[in-house]
Amino acid sequence: MHRLDIHINGVCIIPDMEIRRFSNSNRDNRGGETPQKETAGSLYEDETWKPCLKGVHPAWLLAFRVISFIVLLILVTVTAFIDGGSIFYYYTQWTCTLITIYFGLGSFLSMYGCYQYHKSVSGDKVDNVEGDTEQGNFVGSHGDNSNNSSAKITNTIEESHPRRPAGLWGYLFQIIFQMSAGAVLLTDCVFWFIIVPFLEINNYGLNILVINMHTVNAVFLLGDAALNCLRFPLFRIAYFFQWTVTFVIFQWILHAFVQLWWPYPFLDLSSSYAPLWYFSVALMHIPCYGVFALTIKLKHALLSKWFPDSYQCVR
Repeated sequence: MHRLDIHINGVCIIPDMEIRRFSNSNRDNRGGETPQKETAGSLYEDETWKPCLKGVHPAWLLAFRVISFIVLLILVTVTAFIDGGSIFYYYTQWTCTLITIYFGLGSFLSMYGCYQYHKSVSGDKVDNVEGDTEQGNFVGSHGDNSNNSSAKITNTIEESHPRRPAGLWGYLFQIIFQMSAGAVLLTDCVFWFIIVPFLEINNYGLNILVINMHTVNAVFLLGDAALNCLRFPLFRIAYFFQWTVTFVIFQWILHAFVQLWWPYPFLDLSSSYAPLWYFSVALMHIPCYGVFALTIKLKHALLSKWFPDSYQCVR
């Protein structure tokens, strides 16, 4: 039990130390100045709420996140109501709950971002109108002058409002995004390629809730990844491992004190194949996280090629 306590404390302390390290490294720049040197873990405040294309209003990303949050919250609630609290013994339910938290936090960050965006645009419009009036260039028509004014506002927002490094909530949001990305692929791959064939062999049916639980989560997360500006540093695969380790430790502690069935047969420590199963699932983390990372790189490559003047994500 002493060793188990050490592992649990390590799992909880390491992520907190990293969040604090990145937060403290940017504390001196929170006054509105852009950091002079970026690292793999750098994140700006506006990257949590702005879309990847300049022509897309942040309200669209807000709407997507709110809808995703509501649908996932309903799905988690209905599943828990029908199947009971024991549903939270499953890694799938943990992951779906994590994604629900992600979209809930993302909705609040997007609301804040829309407010900041509206304030910035309104201020720039006032400045541009006053400048044009002083020069005698303001006209009442809504033709080319209107288009030029809108373009000028879009191009000068970042110049007139220096980017601020993200705070604790911003880094936490990015970490949850990366944990969810790997966990969703791991959950769905294990379910569709291992569990479903086993159920088919034994003539077990699948209900609509189970299918949705292993489909909707990936669709919403991929949709958000296509729209958002969040970076995807590879070193944060450690948080993905930490998420799974936390679940496994929870199962070990639970079964050490309570006689229960194992939610997944390959977690059963009494099996002679348990070490092989644990090692195999651990290895699956790498391709699952890697596939999502490659998806993000593909997004960068395609959108930067199709919309070179509008794409604003950090490669």
